[in-house]
Amino acid sequence: MKQDFYLPDIGEGIVECELVEWLVAEGDTVVEDQAICDVMTDKALVQIPAIHNGVISKLYVAKGEMARVHAPLFAMELSEAEQNEPSGSSVVEQPEPQVAKAVPVSAPPPDSPPQATQDKTHIADERPAMNSGKALASPAVRRLAREQDVILSEVPGSGEKGRVYKEDITAYLAQQDQSRAKQTEPETHTEPLTGIAAAMSKQMTASLQVPQFTLCDELALDELLAMKDKLTPLFAEQGITLTLLPFFLKALSLALHDFPKLNSQLNASGTQVTYQPRHHIGVAVNTDAGLLVPVLRDCQQQSLLSIAAELERLTQAARAGRLTPVELQGATITLSNIGALGGLVSSPIVNPPQVAIAALGHWQRLPRFNEQEELEAKALMMLCWSADHRLIDGATLARFNRCWCRYLEQPARMLAQLR
Repeated sequence: MKQDFYLPDIGEGIVECELVEWLVAEGDTVVEDQAICDVMTDKALVQIPAIHNGVISKLYVAKGEMARVHAPLFAMELSEAEQNEPSGSSVVEQPEPQVAKAVPVSAPPPDSPPQATQDKTHIADERPAMNSGKALASPAVRRLAREQDVILSEVPGSGEKGRVYKEDITAYLAQQDQSRAKQTEPETHTEPLTGIAAAMSKQMTASLQVPQFTLCDELALDELLAMKDKLTPLFAEQGITLTLLPFFLKALSLALHDFPKLNSQLNASGTQVTYQPRHHIGVAVNTDAGLLVPVLRDCQQQSLLSIAAELERLTQAARAGRLTPVELQGATITLSNIGALGGLVSSPIVNPPQVAIAALGHWQRLPRFNEQEELEAKALMMLCWSADHRLIDGATLARFNRCWCRYLEQPARMLAQLR
């Protein structure tokens, strides 16, 4: 019995997905829960499994095309054991099983030559000199061919019985020049935005409707780098690679406790603010598919060790394209570590309904005067904030940023506040 299987509702109001890869082919035998295909939503790569045993009879959507939710995705012939079970709501039974049959290619009549033979015969009729091995040409034409490094037998002759004239060589050389130009000339191409790129275009266009401003500050990292060096071997014992980012996340959570307005969300009309008691921090991750922002949840309750472990797990999942939709939802504030790729200063864009986002620049050693007015080398990084100016004013953002920087510049203060 043949049954159609529909693309399920993946959530988040998604109505269509890009079909990235078919993991089976028509005629393949599959078992229940076997992965059938990968589809890309606006936020993540999702695998669609089989819900019955059977044989794939039809793939309705081609690779790279958009599959609609609640539309047929593939069809399969159910195994005999499955046919006696009641079908689920996601399948529609066909009136009769339809088995695809191979259509044989029509053979040419016995008295007619194959197409390739006909083509060659046709060419031979038009250009006998080319197939006979030696072209018909005068000595002057042969000399011109040698001077131009032209194989005379490859030049179509316009004279009787395929005789080649000087004009034929000139036309042949012009045609060769045009062919080479076409091969070397780069061609433009147009393609639709899909998946992550389409989602980013839509979200960033909406973001720029929000009035926002940017504040940048310089952060001294010397004490934080010293603490990181001390803790790195301890984290390595747990199989975790320690970077600076977990310190930034934990310090940010502590600062949000003192400035809850930065962890709030503003509705689209700008008339209602919702304060979020839990600190769900989105961290931008660069992947081959584009920029993804997995969410570290409840940072206010997590230790530095647990934040580092979860950050490592989410980063690996993002780059492997295996983040779940839940792991990409619910951020209350966002942190972009753009400095890991290069760049000192950035102007991040607020992602509504969040009201603030920070970007970390690349840290470097620069000369600065100390309190004794002596010149010394300092490890410095630029921090850049953007905030929704409908709710956050410049003074509030400046005080919040200084609070965050104090935890980072004097990490002992951060340790004293850990819960």
